[in-house]
Parts: sequence; structure tokens; C-alpha cells
Amino acid sequence: MRKVKIHHRTHYAFSAPVQLGPHQLRLRPREGHELRIESSALELTPQGTTRWHRDSHDNSVVTVNFAQPTSELIITSELVCQHYDSAPWDFVLAEDAVYFPFSYPPDEADTLLPYKICNEPVEGGELNQWVAGYWVSGKPVQTYSLLLSLCSGIHQNMTYQKREEPGVQTAAQTLSLQSGSCRDFANLFMEAARMLGFAARFVSGYLYNPPSATDYGATHAWAEVFLPGAGWKGFDPTIGNLTGNDHIAVAVAKRADAVPPVSGSFTGDAAATLEVAVQVTDI
Repeated sequence: MRKVKIHHRTHYAFSAPVQLGPHQLRLRPREGHELRIESSALELTPQGTTRWHRDSHDNSVVTVNFAQPTSELIITSELVCQHYDSAPWDFVLAEDAVYFPFSYPPDEADTLLPYKICNEPVEGGELNQWVAGYWVSGKPVQTYSLLLSLCSGIHQNMTYQKREEPGVQTAAQTLSLQSGSCRDFANLFMEAARMLGFAARFVSGYLYNPPSATDYGATHAWAEVFLPGAGWKGFDPTIGNLTGNDHIAVAVAKRADAVPPVSGSFTGDAAATLEVAVQVTDI
């Protein structure tokens, strides 16, 4: 078991008082047999009324409403998590899914259908050509090996680039630029897996890195693929490998742009600046 502390601070500064609209926060990790939350605290400046719910993907979401105008918004989340996924490669696929191509069982196929819809052109296009370099249509290949090849191929052949601006590159844009952020790489992997017929989804969360003078951790993004017998398995093309207890999943979605940690609005004639600080440390 590994225990980590996550400190996530978001600070919006406004040049004049503004009225904040409702904000949705996705900061609480997804609990399960692999991860437990030992403690959590959420602080808001200004204070607001909070209401928690689970969305259609079973993510924990808190909606915050603010009453008074303000010149700043500070959101501070601090959590301690116990992580038990120390051997992510220790899984067994269903017998008929060991080799690709395969078909999902009928009782799972309907549920997984939305996660198989590819947002890129299926015929022709950059993504189709890129996927063809990893799998020859009709030729059996080990399922795990195929997915890991896609994942490591992105890591080995493309340049990671931290991007502060919002939005996610399309798979075609990432292939054209041969570079992208973690969310761009995750989107490319997800779309490639879907083009092959896998059910895949986008994941946002945190990644632990050994602390240094300049890097204590960051928000992060990767993808998960549903594999019969093993369930949803995480693949991180930024590092080219499976996800494990360095990864703390917070939210999943069909679209890469659907689960930002903080989303909301304000009204008022003011300019805004944003600062985000994240620290993920071992305990």
C-alpha cells in the first residue's frame, strides 16, 4: 500500500469585483478497491454553498454557488489517499479476448457502445494511417501487446509539450505536430483504440513524480480501455506504460474536454488571471 498527499490550489484574481456563477469542481479521486480516501478537505475563498453529486460516469462532483461579489476565487483541495494498485500488470484477460480482434460479450456490448464511438474520420485520414502501422487488418495479435505498442509508440516517437491554454488537440493535430500535452496524448491513444474497436475513455487525475526543486507533481491525463476479464485498464502514453500507484484517477468521460478540474463563469467588467499549484507527495 502506498499513501500520498495531494495539495491542489487554484487561484483566480480579478481586476475588479465580479459575480461568480455556479462552479463545478472535480477534485475528489475515484474510490474503489484500488484506492481509498483517508481524509479530505476543501477550502473556498469566498465561501459558498456546496452540493455534491455523482454524474453519469460516477464521478464525484461538487457544485458551488457564491452569493457575494469578489475580486478573487481561491479553491484549495487537500487529500490523503491510500493506493493499492502496486502490480497493474497482474491481470488475466478472458480467454476469448487474449488475442485481437475479439468481440465484447453481449451483456457488456450495449453498455460499452458509447465508449467505442470514434470522433475522428474512420476511413482515410491521419489517424487511420497511423493505426495501420501498428495492426494489419485481420491479422491476430495479442491484445495487450497491441495496446502497449500504441501507448509506447506515442511516448517514443512524439515530443511532450506542456500546454497551459485550455482545449484538447484532435488526434489528427497531434499526429501532424508530433507533439502534445498529456491530455493530447491521452486523446490520441483513446481515439486510436476506438478506431480498432476497443471501448476507451478519457481519465483526468494526478501523477506522482519524485520531488525535485522544480517538480512536485501535476494534474495529469491518460486513457482506459475495457478488457474482458480485467475491466478498465489504464494506459498512459505520456510515459508509455500501464498506470499504477503513481496515478490517482479523479474523473472519467467519453470526451477529453468534458472533465476539467474546475469549471464555471463570472459576470462583470474585469480581467482575470489564473494560477494553479499542485503537489503530490509520498507520506
